[in-house]
Amino acid sequence: MNRFILRWLINAVALYVAVAFVPGIHPQSSNWLSFIWLALIFGLLNALLRPLLKLLTCPLIVLTLGVFTLVINTFLFWLAGVVGTNFHIGFSVDGFWPAFLGGLIVTVVSVVLTTIFKDDKHHNK
Repeated sequence: MNRFILRWLINAVALYVAVAFVPGIHPQSSNWLSFIWLALIFGLLNALLRPLLKLLTCPLIVLTLGVFTLVINTFLFWLAGVVGTNFHIGFSVDGFWPAFLGGLIVTVVSVVLTTIFKDDKHHNK
């Protein structure tokens, strides 16, 4: 349970950083509670759609040596904003490149924060 909450908070911080620093991404709300709910939406979309998208685009992922996963990240970032918009907590994106940069920033910030706050209990077994 603690791992889920930690992952959720990391996604919230990563989404906040992406929305705050990428021009072309316009949030509907700027309070932290909306980013926490948006992180939940983003996490659910990643958990449900990412495996399916990777399976369907496996030939493209292999052909581009994994670079196509950045396009999948872009799509999931954009979709989280669209779904969040329906709940008045999302963001709008001006085009492909802001969504690409937003997805890239979310990935980098998530990896860095996950590395910093990794759960040592699971690695010592």
